[in-house]
Amino acid sequence: MHNDHRNMTMTAALALACMTMLAACASTPSAMPNVRYDLGVAPAIDQSANSTPAITPPVKVLAVSAPRNLETDDFIYRLSYVDAQRTGNYSNSHWTMPPAQLLTQRLRDSLSARGPVLTGADPVRAALLEVELTRFEQVFDAPERSHGLVAVRATLTQQGRVVAQRSFSTESSAPTGDAAGGARALAAASDEMISQLSAWLDKQPLTAAAQ
Repeated sequence: MHNDHRNMTMTAALALACMTMLAACASTPSAMPNVRYDLGVAPAIDQSANSTPAITPPVKVLAVSAPRNLETDDFIYRLSYVDAQRTGNYSNSHWTMPPAQLLTQRLRDSLSARGPVLTGADPVRAALLEVELTRFEQVFDAPERSHGLVAVRATLTQQGRVVAQRSFSTESSAPTGDAAGGARALAAASDEMISQLSAWLDKQPLTAAAQ
């Protein structure tokens, strides 16, 4: 009984120490000042295989929504090899804006390659795409090995009726075990998620917009 309690105490202490060290690593005297990341330049759309793309109906893409913990510019990480239930955030590394806003821009820019993209304020009646961001974090599988994880839930409605709904979860390995590597991994995971969502959207029976 005493051994079990001692082991639990040591595990909790190790988890706290690891998360504290990772969060503080950017705040040492020799470290760089606060660094802000975005998703970088979106990859070019390859249309060589389809020189005459099919005409697709417009889609209203609402701003990506997110839970409260993702409504800030915090750069979130998770030490899954220590305690998969806890998250932390880098002290001197942040996003240029909340992840949901970064994804909204990326999503609209990418989907515009397949057809007209509208916002919720546009008076045209069209299919409505709602995306909820549920996870956007750098997950450490080991002290020097991590990946970016992006998870969303997409709902497509038309004329007030749900046409389709699907969850997407994508990940990409980080080239380095720090915030810079995590930012690159999350950008890659975001682009893969958007690619899958776009392919899913292409399969839906959408009708042309009406005034």
